[in-house]
This record gives sequence, structure tokens and C-alpha cells, in this order.
Amino acid sequence: QVQLVESGGGLVRPGGSLRLSCVVSGRRIAFYTMDWYRQAPGKQRELVATISTSGSPNYVDSVKGRFTISRDNAANTGYLQMNNLKPEDTAVYSCHLDATLYWGQGTQVTVSS
Repeated sequence: QVQLVESGGGLVRPGGSLRLSCVVSGRRIAFYTMDWYRQAPGKQRELVATISTSGSPNYVDSVKGRFTISRDNAANTGYLQMNNLKPEDTAVYSCHLDATLYWGQGTQVTVSS
């Protein structure tokens, strides 16, 4: 059984930081591009960042320079470091193994003063 479990979300003030983790079991992440998506209330799900099997990252323009995606294949875990958070970053963040049906349950990130 494949499971993706996110953690690290929470309530943070504007300008603050959070680090999301995605622990994967049942598949070795080394073989997959990993994605982080987010979905805000009333909005469509948005691809935030991806990291290839070779470690090359890509970001949506709105988070470039603030978010960093990374992976630890030995730990079978993906990460999303989020700095200088803004209220518009508020959403449920989910990790995903690219080109598969495997998703995490999501973790809530709320940026508010």
C-alpha cells in the first residue's frame, strides 16, 4: 500500500516560515518526480513546485525566491521550505508522486496576522 503523509503545516504570521514534509511508504521516491500542490478555498488546485529525480527544481512564479523544494531519497521524504510567507499562500498543501495517482492527505497552511 502506497502512502504519502504530509506534516509541518500550521498558522504563521506574514513573513514567517514553515517546512513541510512528505513521508512516502510503499514506493521508492528515487524513481519519481515529486510535486507539491496547494488549493485555497474556492480556487483550483495549483502546482507549486516540482523536483525531478535528478534534483532539478521548478516553481510557480508566485513562490520563486521564497520556497525551496528538496528531497531525501534515503529517507524517502520530500520537503517544501517556505519562507517569507504571505496571506495569499494560505491553502491546503499536498504532495504527489508525478504521473501517478498517489497523493497525500494534505496539510493546512494559514498565513495571518
